[in-house]
Amino acid sequence: MNIVKGLFLGSAAALLAVGGAQAADLPLKAKAVEYVKVCSIYGAGFYYIPGTDTCIKLGGYLRADITLNGGGAYNAPAWNSNAGQQNRLANDMVFRSRQDLNIDTRTATEYGVVRTYFDATFSWTSGGPIAGSDANTGVGVYYAFIQFAGFTFGKAVSQFDTPWTGYPGNNTSFLLGGYDDVTGINQVSYTAEFGNGVSASISLEDPSSYLQSNLYNTSTASAAGFASGLTGASTLNAAGMYGFNSYAGVQVPDIVGKVRVDQAWGLFQVSAAAHQVRASYYTPTLETSGHPSDTWGYAVQGALSLKNLPTGPGDSINITATYSNGATRYVLGGVTGNSFSMFGNGSVPGTFQSIAFASAADGVFAGSSYLNGGGIEKTSAWGVRGAFNHNWNPNWSTSVFGAYTKLDYNGTATNLICGNGSGFGFTNVAPGGGYSCNPDFAIAQVGTVTRWTPVKNLTFSGEVMYTYLDQNFSGTATIAPGGTKPATVYEFKDQGTWSGNLRVQRNF
Repeated sequence: MNIVKGLFLGSAAALLAVGGAQAADLPLKAKAVEYVKVCSIYGAGFYYIPGTDTCIKLGGYLRADITLNGGGAYNAPAWNSNAGQQNRLANDMVFRSRQDLNIDTRTATEYGVVRTYFDATFSWTSGGPIAGSDANTGVGVYYAFIQFAGFTFGKAVSQFDTPWTGYPGNNTSFLLGGYDDVTGINQVSYTAEFGNGVSASISLEDPSSYLQSNLYNTSTASAAGFASGLTGASTLNAAGMYGFNSYAGVQVPDIVGKVRVDQAWGLFQVSAAAHQVRASYYTPTLETSGHPSDTWGYAVQGALSLKNLPTGPGDSINITATYSNGATRYVLGGVTGNSFSMFGNGSVPGTFQSIAFASAADGVFAGSSYLNGGGIEKTSAWGVRGAFNHNWNPNWSTSVFGAYTKLDYNGTATNLICGNGSGFGFTNVAPGGGYSCNPDFAIAQVGTVTRWTPVKNLTFSGEVMYTYLDQNFSGTATIAPGGTKPATVYEFKDQGTWSGNLRVQRNF
């Protein structure tokens, strides 16, 4: 009986094993393939992320170009440092290769669309270092923000700025005369849409990276040191600026507002910003020395874009006009340096060369302690910038652009810089014949760029621009400019410079 039972159990186990093997050999039903679906809700190029209701778009560009007769900063005019000095250390050409990548996501919710946007650049530049990197390579985060229910959180174009930022029709990043934060600025903002193209925005924006100009304490600066810093010979200070910057840390973000009207004919916009001007200490290394009272600067801007011009389809005119008081960066642009110095041939016998220099500041004050210190004297600036963009045909286009920028120190600020025993001006460095001190200056720029697009999204362009520095010092003086320039007698004289750019860019 036990033998029969064993045979039965063994046979059953064998049958189960065979059945299991046969079941394992049967083909399994494959899961359905999730193909990437086009998301047409938000325009061309968007696709649904598989398994989600989020749409994504990848884009960017690859650019290769060369700047001719530019400055130390890529595609800047030769208006400071070795390029401004026109010495043998300057590079007559600067090459750059850049890859830009951006990621745009959109998700429809009961509160509206949730959007994220990220844009980064990877660059290799010869002839000039990029801040925060080694001498050639650089990675930049231009934009990184979230938009939800009308709010924007993160690094985005300032609400003060225009849709074309610092590029009404130019390639160069150094067209002055207005605001420019093409690389984005950290902010918390809210935009209300009223319909018919009318919108309004209010924003709190971080001024530390792009919106603080110099703040001079004339009592702690020497004339020789000022000349050295002004002409770009000194190293950058802790704030990343040349010269003597006495700005304190950020206490209050800039408060920005705008009203915009977008129509088929173009755009009209009015922007305003409040900017805190806050000094460190009268004696920079001693907090018991006290500090000037905080004050507020401001800036206002009007912008106009005209389309549907009689000159041809796609033609446009973009123009801005900006005024500031104690908020210089809203006129000189966030990526531009604060100091300018250009050398040329002298016309006065006995002088080594001529020099034109200028320095932008939000304000000036003096004092070594709260016992003798004074308040902040704010500067004022204004500028206009614009371009006319014309399409010759679908493959060729030309832009003509220009800008004018003027910065004024008030009477008290001028006296603090130029004399009154401060040692900040050139009165203590052997002024020569006909010398007069006036830190006010103006910069005029005009240029043109022509673009050829042989196939869609591939563009070749060539640009040329002339920059003229109109400074208000006059006569001659003995100066120690630093760099390769000797300490000797120079003539104060306005200077101009040409710069050019050749570019190839493929968008995708």
